Parts: sequence; structure tokens; C-alpha cells
Amino acid sequence: MPKSIFPDMRMRRMRVTASRRRLFDDPMPGPGKCIWPVFVRSGRNIREPIDALPGQFRYSVDTLLKDLEQPVRDGIGAVLLFGVADVSRKSGAGSEAWRDGAPVQRAIKAIKTTYPDLVVFSDVCLCAYTRHGHCGPLRRDGQVDNDAACDALAKVAVSHAAAGADVVAPSAMMDGQVLTLRRALEAEGFQDVLLMSYSTKFASSLYGPFRDAGQSVPEHGDRRGYQASYGDIRGALRESEMDEAEGADILMVKPALWYLDVIARLRERTDLPIAAYQVSGEYSMQIAAAERGIGDLHDMIRESLTAIRRAGADLIISYWTPRYREFMIV
Repeated sequence: MPKSIFPDMRMRRMRVTASRRRLFDDPMPGPGKCIWPVFVRSGRNIREPIDALPGQFRYSVDTLLKDLEQPVRDGIGAVLLFGVADVSRKSGAGSEAWRDGAPVQRAIKAIKTTYPDLVVFSDVCLCAYTRHGHCGPLRRDGQVDNDAACDALAKVAVSHAAAGADVVAPSAMMDGQVLTLRRALEAEGFQDVLLMSYSTKFASSLYGPFRDAGQSVPEHGDRRGYQASYGDIRGALRESEMDEAEGADILMVKPALWYLDVIARLRERTDLPIAAYQVSGEYSMQIAAAERGIGDLHDMIRESLTAIRRAGADLIISYWTPRYREFMIV
């Protein structure tokens, strides 16, 4: 590498004007690379604000279709649907998750009818549908029954595929869940449905607002027994490598901003597309910082999404996606 010899070499030449910076900077991720995570529930004419996620809502299907109009016109890449189950429909097994008339299944059908070109991802998990708030049925000792959970997740994935989902996304972090879902989708004739695995999903302190939004806080204990430990980077990367071997089409790192090193290291190990989830805590912290005058919201959003893309993510799941025109265009 040539040595920088001042004054013959001046790096400021490259960035002294906005037009030069635009010429040499990597571009912002376009809207087609951004995915909007949304929460759907039963009912009609519901657009319920989520206190912990300012600007986000729990939607009934009809209001979601209305709020999708502008983001679809702006060219967003996809939506990622999360179901919010009525308390009366929660059970120990979480069977509401694979009911044909449940909110996610209804939303998939409605979106594909109204916006046929919009890619629909569906979260495949049980935590919002179980009375205890864990990601699968429990054994007598109170631990999640891994293999029974995989069988239940396969039912959820098949029901979403039957409704018209383009991509199913298992997030329960059960061993063997990707292989179980892949085999179930193949057996039911859904060979063209993509599978995005939450392959390196950390047991993070940044999920609080999401759990409030999805009403999925565990009744007892926590999820550290099955989500990846942030202190074990090798084990976390192995999770993604195993999911790739089991048939995942897309890998995911979650959260994003505190784990840019993991995204970069995973990018070196795989040729599969990588998604990164800018989670609820990251989103809410940006808003809180801006409200306290610590930083400019527009600049923080652009910088954070650029950092995620630069680390190696191909797709970005972010609550800022529906406001792309407002925040991501200079």
C-alpha cells in the first residue's frame, strides 16, 4: 500500500463537497432491500398504537392494507408479518398459530390479492400463541420440548405457504427447525417457498419493545436456553452454518447494530443472502436519543442502515422501512 505523503496526497480532496461524496460513497440501501416488520391481529378498523414502538401499530388486516399503499408505491422490498393472538385463543401448544383463519394467514391472502408483487415474509414461531410465552410446548420440567416445537413450527410454515407467503421465517431457535420445515414444505408441494432462518438470533436485551408489541413476554424464565449467547461467537456462527446445511435460503443476524462483527464474519463464510434485523430496541433508542436532542434522527437512521449494509447484509429488516421516502432520501 502506498504511503500517504503530505501535501501531495490529501484525502480531503475526495470529500470536500457533497457532490464528490456522492460520487465516492457507497449508495444507501435502496427501498427494495428493506423489509417492514408489522403486527397483525384479529378485528376490523384497528390501528392500535404501540407505546414502546412509536410510529408502529397493531393492525387489523383492513387497516394494514391501507397503510401499505404508500410504502408499496415507494418500492419497499417486502413485509414481515407477526401475529398477535387474542388471549382467549392462546394455549399450551400454540395451535392458533397454524389456524387457517388466524390473522397472519388472513393478512397474507389479503396482501397477495391487493399487492400481488409485494414479497410477503411470515414469522414462524409460537411465543405469541402460547399461554406461557415460550417458543414451543413445554415438557413437564418446564423446558421447551425442542422436537415437538419443530413439528408445530412445520404446521405453521405450511399454513403460511398455503395462504400465499413467499418466504417463511422460523425464529424459535429450535435445533433442526430448518430441516423440519424444509421437509414439510417439500412434502406439501411448496418447493418454491423460500425459507429465511433467524439463524444467528441472540438472546438480547434489545427485544423489550417487540415483546410488548407482540404480547409475547414469557410467563416464567427467559429464552437464553435456546437463543444464541452473545458471549459465544463461534457457537453463534455455527448456528447459521447448520441452518445453511439444513436448507435455508436466507440467513439472518438479529439484532443488527450491536452485532455488525457477526454480520461481517458470516458474510465471509457464506454465499447465501444475509438479512439483518434492526430490532425494536435499536429503533426505539434512536427515537429516544433524537427526542433528548442527542442526535439528528434523519442522520442516525441513514448512518445505521448504511453500517448494516456495509457489514455485509443484503436485506435489512427495519421499522423505518415504511418511512423510506421521509428519512432515507437526501
